[in-house]
Amino acid sequence: MSGDFIMTRQLRLFASASVLAVAALGASPAFAAGTAAGTTVTNTVTLNYSVGTVAQTAITDDDTFTVDRKINLTVAEVGTTTTTVSPGEADAITAFSVTNTSNAALDFALGAAQQAGGAGAHSNTDNFDVSNVAVFVDVNDNGTYESATDTATFIDELAADGSKTVFVLGDVALARLTGDVAALTLTATARESGSVGSQGAAVTETSGANTAGVDTVFADVAGATDGNRDAAHSAKDDYTVLAANLSVSKTSRVISDPFNLTTNPKMIPGAVVEYCIAISNAAGSATATNVSITDPIPANTTYDAGFGILLGVTITGGTCDTDGTAGGSFGSGQVSANVGNVTAGSSTGIRFRVTVD
Repeated sequence: MSGDFIMTRQLRLFASASVLAVAALGASPAFAAGTAAGTTVTNTVTLNYSVGTVAQTAITDDDTFTVDRKINLTVAEVGTTTTTVSPGEADAITAFSVTNTSNAALDFALGAAQQAGGAGAHSNTDNFDVSNVAVFVDVNDNGTYESATDTATFIDELAADGSKTVFVLGDVALARLTGDVAALTLTATARESGSVGSQGAAVTETSGANTAGVDTVFADVAGATDGNRDAAHSAKDDYTVLAANLSVSKTSRVISDPFNLTTNPKMIPGAVVEYCIAISNAAGSATATNVSITDPIPANTTYDAGFGILLGVTITGGTCDTDGTAGGSFGSGQVSANVGNVTAGSSTGIRFRVTVD
C-alpha cells in the first residue's frame, strides 16, 4: 500500500469525523446569547486502518476548547412614544428594558443622565430637567412600578437571554408648560455576576492571545450616548408636558329691581343680580380634573339662598345660559362648588344670585 493512498484515506476519515462533529454541534438549540461561557467543546477523531487485509486497532485523538465569555446587552425604551406628564407631577415614570445578550449571567449597573438641550427621543427638543431622578428595577416583573417592592437600584444575576424592566422616576415642576420636554438617557453597564444581592465588580476584557481558560470579549454596539465595545449600552426617552389651559371669567347682570321689576331693571338697593362664572379649557390641552371654585360674596350684597347655586351651566358667547342643576354650597360668606373634570375644548358655568343691600 503506497504512502499516498494511506494519507488520502487518513484525510477522508478525518473529514468524515469533522462533518459529524459539526452536525452534532448544529443540532444544539440556538439562543441569542449563544453557547454558555465556560462550556467545554470536545471533538474526537477516530483513525481506522488495516495492514494487508487485517484490521488494526483504531487510533483516536481528542481536542477540547473552552467557550469564552461574550459581553453584550441591549437597552431600549418601553413603547415608542414620549411619556406624557402633568405640571407638578411627582414620580413621573418612564420605562426601559435591559436585555442580557451575553452568554453568561451578569449584574448590571444602572444610571440615568439628563440631557442638556438638543434633540429628544421623539422628534422634539429638550428644554428642562426633571428633579429627584431615581432608577429602580421591576423586581417582580409585573411591568408596574410599586414603591414598596421595586427598591433595587441595579440588576442582580440576570441570566443569559434574560430581560428586566427598569423604571426612571422624576418630578416635574409646577410651572412647566404644554410642550416642554425633558429628555434623559438610561445606561446599563455589565458587572461581574457576584453574590446574590450584591453588585459585582467591573468587567474587564481579556487582552492578548486566546488562553486556555474563559476569556472575556466585549461585543456590544454603541448606544445613544455610550461607545462601541464598552460593556455598556444606552437608550433615550423623554417626558413631554401636557398641561390644562383653563380660563375663568365672571360677569354679572341685573335680573330685577323693586320698582322696574324685570323691565329694564337697574342696580339699585333691593335689585337682584346674577353672577355667571364661565370656565373653559383650551383645545389640545390636558383634561383639568377636580376643578373647583370659591367666590366670596361681595360687600353690600346678600346671598340669594332661594335661588341657590346652579352647576353645569352651558356657555354661549362667553356667558351663562339659563340652565344648570343645583349643587355647590354657601358658608362663611362664600360660594363653593366642585365642577369635576373639564376636558380639552369644553366649557362649563356656574350661576348664583345676590341682592344689593
